[in-house]
Amino acid sequence: MRIVFTILGSGSSLGVPRIDGNFGKCNPKNKKNFRTRCSAILSAKNFNLLIDSSPDIRQQFLKNKIKSLNCVFYTHEHADQTHGINDLRFFYLKNRRQIPVYANKSTAKFLLNSFKYCFKKTSNFYPPIMILKNLKKKHLFLKNQIKITSFEVEHGAINSVCYTVNNKLAYASDVSFIKKKNYSNLNNLKYFVVDCLREESHPSHFNLEKILNLIKFIKPKYTVLTNLHSSLDYEKLKSKLPKNVFPAYDGMKLIIN
Repeated sequence: MRIVFTILGSGSSLGVPRIDGNFGKCNPKNKKNFRTRCSAILSAKNFNLLIDSSPDIRQQFLKNKIKSLNCVFYTHEHADQTHGINDLRFFYLKNRRQIPVYANKSTAKFLLNSFKYCFKKTSNFYPPIMILKNLKKKHLFLKNQIKITSFEVEHGAINSVCYTVNNKLAYASDVSFIKKKNYSNLNNLKYFVVDCLREESHPSHFNLEKILNLIKFIKPKYTVLTNLHSSLDYEKLKSKLPKNVFPAYDGMKLIIN
């Protein structure tokens, strides 16, 4: 079975260009420097598992011709990962089934407080479109052919969730520190898709130096850097990276198996 992981958005919280058209240090002539906010989707057969609903999710689905949705997994509660949630309402209207949503306790609490109408009946006219599910350490889909595992990582003052797919791909779009006890969850990876906000240090994100040091221990076959700030031009960043490390770009597809 062919399993494809698509990086829908590879940009940091304000995207590239920013709302005023500023590209920062990114070359606007390179399409790979046009970055929407971080989301990703795992696809197999007629199955689509979304990770995070960025504010750009509608544009991302249209660009990638995604016409169905089975469930949503959230990494954490920040706006650039959650505020596109209302655009997913279409899939409830299409199928008349609530969309399963998986999130850790703090993110679930935030979603209920901020988007109550998505999960609870608040009006006679608008039924809830989603149902919250407990996030477990392991979830199985498509008759156990897809295994999603989860563990928490530090993202500044809060925790975020790192997801792995069939022990071959790990996705940690917002992370500043991974405890050594969790390195075992990252053994023998084909792809490590991970936060690399910028070259300068940041309290809530890995920077380039920290990521390059980390992968010396984890040793994935390939590393893909995402959550890229407008200070990181695609080609200039690529020229600085080891041969098995690549900048992400919107629409990038990784074949898991």
